[in-house]
Amino acid sequence: MSSRVFNFSAGPAMLPTEVMEKAQQEFLDYRGMGASVIEISHRCKEFDQIVDRCDELIRELSGLPSNYKMLYVHGGARMQFSAIPMNLLPLSASRKAVYFETGNFAKLARKEAEKFGNIKIAATSEATNFDRIPKVSVADVDQDAAYAHMTSNNTIYGTRWQEFPDTGVVPLVADMTSEIFSRVIDYSQFGAVYAGFQKNLGPSGVALVMMREDLIGKATPDTPTLLDYKVYMDNHSMANTINTFAMYMLMLMLEWKKEQGGIAALEKINQQKAKTLYELIDASDFYLGSAQPESRSVMTVTFNLANNDLAGQFLAEALKNGLYALKGHRAVGGIRASIYNAMPLAGVQALADFMKEFERVNG
Repeated sequence: MSSRVFNFSAGPAMLPTEVMEKAQQEFLDYRGMGASVIEISHRCKEFDQIVDRCDELIRELSGLPSNYKMLYVHGGARMQFSAIPMNLLPLSASRKAVYFETGNFAKLARKEAEKFGNIKIAATSEATNFDRIPKVSVADVDQDAAYAHMTSNNTIYGTRWQEFPDTGVVPLVADMTSEIFSRVIDYSQFGAVYAGFQKNLGPSGVALVMMREDLIGKATPDTPTLLDYKVYMDNHSMANTINTFAMYMLMLMLEWKKEQGGIAALEKINQQKAKTLYELIDASDFYLGSAQPESRSVMTVTFNLANNDLAGQFLAEALKNGLYALKGHRAVGGIRASIYNAMPLAGVQALADFMKEFERVNG
């Protein structure tokens, strides 16, 4: 495994080595079946057991209340930008929803929702280039709205909601793609949470949707079948052929999280990883943090070099040192270290050591 790099990609992101090795061992012969998990029927009992195990582990790890359903939905998180308004806007007589705009993906979600109803921006930090989470109070949320939508972690800008907004009687919906199961959360404060698999759950292409059961079944009559959450609920997410390999990998990822001690244990490690990088950045004039300290993400550390002319050299030398995919998003540039659950503390320490040496030589 010496050729493996520390992969800081924003997504698809690195997976734990032990998970990859387990999948490799079972790939040609899934648990004595004589066939790969990508070859077996999605309706056979062995695959049913995979989905049931995912359900069991998600509820165990997250503490998800019994009145919430777990759905495995096609299209990743981006498709939910359409599905959420199609399924929930009918809850409001005026087809109204409010959106908190904290970055690019929050904006994309809002723009997609505008195709289906009356959308209000309840709060935004665009004026400061999304370098912080805006202050929000319940007074900002129209109480006749069908739902309020937020993006809990913003990968491009390196910000995170430290606490979730009070939306009164309005169901809160959160895109948690880049931080799902990275910290302990009381999910009962949400009407729905969704997350693409490709950062903390497994391979890309599928989204986990956890939704309060009383909110399911409200979709408009013209909602496409595979965008209707009730179809997924009624068919145990098997209305058609699901991505079987992604579900298998989700099961392995959830088992890995349990083996690490659960979400609380992962949260402590994640905080330590982020602290290692932020303390280095704050102690230096060579590196400049992008996000306001009170809004900093634990999953995504973004920064610039005081001398931006050195950014290309930084990235090239980092790669030579086995530190992969540190280039910031094209919308903002700079450096971005995505340190999701699978990134070991050793990887973050290797990055910190490289940053210190790069500053010593070039500062």
